[in-house]
Amino acid sequence: MLKIAVCDDEKIILEQIKRYVEAFEVPSSVDVYHSGEGLLMSGRHYDIIFLDIDMQGINGIETARRIRRSDKKVKIIYVTGYNDFASSAFSVHAFGYLLKPVKQEQIHRQLREAVSYTEQEAPVQTVRFETESGIKDLDIKEIYYFEYLDRKIQIKTDAGIYRLKSSITMMAEKMEKYGFCMPHKSFVVNLYQVKSLKGYDITMMDGSVVPLSQKKSVEFREKLSSFLARQI
Repeated sequence: MLKIAVCDDEKIILEQIKRYVEAFEVPSSVDVYHSGEGLLMSGRHYDIIFLDIDMQGINGIETARRIRRSDKKVKIIYVTGYNDFASSAFSVHAFGYLLKPVKQEQIHRQLREAVSYTEQEAPVQTVRFETESGIKDLDIKEIYYFEYLDRKIQIKTDAGIYRLKSSITMMAEKMEKYGFCMPHKSFVVNLYQVKSLKGYDITMMDGSVVPLSQKKSVEFREKLSSFLARQI
């Protein structure tokens, strides 16, 4: 059974989408929320979330960002009255976008795609590291960045920080094929975990800020743009 949430501050649209989801051919449990705050406070994990962008209080983009801190797998489908939202939604890895008013066949099409992607998703991809605390197999998507500090590499992950002996250049070469890039002589970042880029500050999904050197700016921006384009 699919676990689905619908979050919208317009009651009529909320109930409408709920009915459409309940009419889908795959059995689903559906929870509804009238605000981003309500969804976040529930602490529940879902397979799919239909999320309005323009809500009172915490908007849909910020709600999704907070959800992504603890759940990288949920498929977020934006339902919005605006058509200029795509660039803002890059950082939360949205699965789909629907413009209001929505129809039942649109909801069902998104649900079928979500189910299909879930069935075809590759298993978790891990990389092995010999850290100071022993051998660790780390999920690639849960790594934020590598930092060269005090002659050691620090690996910042969802689970915490790991340390090992290596050079940052060797780490960059090792991780490039997994979607990592070197924006600064002391850092290698996971492009999947980049939340935003403003000036020479790279903000990661966990809120940490990584510097972008002027020398590497053009190359990094090109690689980030190419990576984001492949996510659509």
